[in-house]
Amino acid sequence: MSTPQRSQALALLPDKGLPDLLFLLLHGAGADAAQMRPLAQALRAQYPQAAVVSINGPEAFEPPGEDRATAQGQQWYSLQGACDDNHPERVADVLPGFIATVRAWAEQFDMAWERVALAGFSQGAVMALEAVQAEPQLAGRVLAFAGAYATPPAHAPHEVSLHLLHGQLDPVLPHQDQVTAARRLVQLGADITADVLPDIGHELHPELIERAMEQLRTFLPARMWKEAMQAAKEQKLD
Repeated sequence: MSTPQRSQALALLPDKGLPDLLFLLLHGAGADAAQMRPLAQALRAQYPQAAVVSINGPEAFEPPGEDRATAQGQQWYSLQGACDDNHPERVADVLPGFIATVRAWAEQFDMAWERVALAGFSQGAVMALEAVQAEPQLAGRVLAFAGAYATPPAHAPHEVSLHLLHGQLDPVLPHQDQVTAARRLVQLGADITADVLPDIGHELHPELIERAMEQLRTFLPARMWKEAMQAAKEQKLD
């Protein structure tokens, strides 16, 4: 497997010692790694021993309905001619390469998959959510800001904590779709939180970042409760 290029990323690393967590940050279409800097700084403040790496999408941005020559930024997949019918196929086509990139970064830091977290905004959130649906043991957590599922989830990702964060006024990817997906995932047994904050549009808003930090600090996956209950039961029987 090829080593990912640091020149294509914004990386915040521990001042001393080896990192004990890896956060991979994924920007939206038409942006680049720098878009995720506010989230990277918040994660660094909360987890000083983590490696926080914001990576660029692999393709030059192709804006829908505009001259490509004037476009800036990167994308994970093209939006030209995109619609609800072909969106799942477009995401599926690029998922293998994306998953390989996540694996390569985890390998570079010698990080077990459980200690890898994906945090994406908009198109980057789509990639993160779909990747853990498609690939077991890829990452232990996902932070999805203003994102959406390309395909309604048919199963809960195994041992993955999902945190969906959305603005109520988002005109690009309406929050109702994520609320519906969250309810479905709860029924499927997923470890998931979903926060919709008022007066926020399609943006990586500071309030959404702060809520994400709170969820990371306080959320305890249901599987851990079950393990604790089972251990207590066995101890009582002994």
